Amino acid sequence: MKTRSLRCLSILLSTALFGLACSAETPPFANGRWIDLTQEYSSDTIYWPTASGFVLEKEFRGMTPKGYFYTANRYSASEHGGTHLDAPIHFAEGHRTIEQLSLDQFMGAAVVVDVSPKALKDPDYQIAVVDLKAWESAHGRIPRGAIVLLRTGYAQYWPDAKKYLGTTEKGLQGVDHLHFPGLHPDAARWLANERAVKAVGLDTASIDYGQSKLFETHRVLCGSDVLALENLTALDKLPPTGAYVIALPMKIKGGSGSPLRMIAWVPANSTK
Repeated sequence: MKTRSLRCLSILLSTALFGLACSAETPPFANGRWIDLTQEYSSDTIYWPTASGFVLEKEFRGMTPKGYFYTANRYSASEHGGTHLDAPIHFAEGHRTIEQLSLDQFMGAAVVVDVSPKALKDPDYQIAVVDLKAWESAHGRIPRGAIVLLRTGYAQYWPDAKKYLGTTEKGLQGVDHLHFPGLHPDAARWLANERAVKAVGLDTASIDYGQSKLFETHRVLCGSDVLALENLTALDKLPPTGAYVIALPMKIKGGSGSPLRMIAWVPANSTK
């Protein structure tokens, strides 16, 4: 019954978003609230130790010769840092790049699995199939096409790189000292093959745990065309079921990943 309700919610909300006629007084997403699941981009944004960080440079700010105020900036950053999306091409040769992904894959009913009691005790914890099955025992089967969000509790450490990543070191030496939770490859395989989910996201720097050397979870998900959503926040504000997620990346031609503005709609009748 819960699975059917999630599917119905996804269909209804998608219909509302893409064509349901409504008045200004009755918007399609009424009687609920939006939750921003995105970390801000700034000089404090956390990136992989080998990646270039976010840089915002002023092009102009002030009064123009014609007497009006104007400001404009330019920015640069690696694809994979801050709240972002991994396209399948990231770890699967010949698979889709950012602009080739369908809009439908960026939105859907959310399943929120809270493993923070385990993850906060063990920085190398890998979320297992048993954690996902425990969630199903309490809330029903994870529906096909769901967006699975894994709450480790690590968002509370942002932007403290030492606590969030386990290290402040840069370069390859920094990679060797990463410690944070992630999704076990067997659990990734189970979600992709047994539950056919659209995407998996979490509130750490990588879908693989920090000490991964082969990035097997990335390889499983990308090879199955399942999106990875990383460095999320505010997952503690979402209920286990009932939320609806929209995760829109920049449309970068040939992109292996993209900065992401990710939000969730939580109906008023949803409970934590």
